[in-house]
Amino acid sequence: IIHGTIPNMVKQLIDHHKAFAAQREVRGKRIGVVGYSSPWLVASNVDYLLAKRRWGIEFIDIPMEEVYCLFYQIKDDDIGYEASVFANRAIACREGTPEDLLKAMRLYQAVKIICEKKKLDAVTLSCFSLIEKLGTTGCLALALLNDEGIPAGCEGDLQSIFTLLIAKTLTGQAGFMANPAFINDDLNEIVMAHCTIATKMVDQFIIRNHFETETGIAIQGILHPGGITMIKCAGECLDEYFVSTGQLIENTNYINACLTQARIKLDKPVDYFMRNPLGNHHIILMGDHEKVIHKFMQLNSCKLVE
Repeated sequence: IIHGTIPNMVKQLIDHHKAFAAQREVRGKRIGVVGYSSPWLVASNVDYLLAKRRWGIEFIDIPMEEVYCLFYQIKDDDIGYEASVFANRAIACREGTPEDLLKAMRLYQAVKIICEKKKLDAVTLSCFSLIEKLGTTGCLALALLNDEGIPAGCEGDLQSIFTLLIAKTLTGQAGFMANPAFINDDLNEIVMAHCTIATKMVDQFIIRNHFETETGIAIQGILHPGGITMIKCAGECLDEYFVSTGQLIENTNYINACLTQARIKLDKPVDYFMRNPLGNHHIILMGDHEKVIHKFMQLNSCKLVE
């Protein structure tokens, strides 16, 4: 039922249209799962069959060996120019060697080729497996894929890559996939952090190395303070969700957390993360998208978790 003043009804109609259009657009999407979910993740599993029945999406398992094979075929000369362009865009390089950057760029090209060959609309990568085998991380690859409009997530987290895909479909934006690092219950604030972010989301970025392993190339992004929306889809058939608006207060620089860090004052109680969170990874979008997300999730009979 659409009711209210004419401007308000127009807004409601636009929001409903966005939700219905997104529902149609999601059907038929293919999500590549390169490797497997990291075993330490909280609540990351998805039942492929139930997800396909509910949403019309398909998860495609891709062996890590396909990435390794392509990685070794790509020569430094093939990606030297792109690596140089990327390095020149950064405001600083605190860690990482030119060789580290070339390795990371080769991995990006390998994953991009797989996305093209398999006709993938989104991809999630078993990042930590790469470090042992290739001596590099997926942080740069995921950042650049998100820049190009291909939702790309870390650690093989199936629920988070679906959330990134939904967020992109609804808003046209790339999302920042991050972990809770610090929670201040008194101020209702949380610091969210990860070692990769789409460079189009940030005002500036610094080239670093991966926080946990001190290898490869990672990105410390400087986000613009202002309004944000936090979202997470979860459940084995992806029928639960959390969403809250908030304010990004500052970019922090704690030495004992992943490198891109955002201190956020949530509009909903932050103790959600200590009571019954939908996993550890959540997605941050710039701007207020709460209403259109609610419309979309309710259209698909999903349960709101708070």
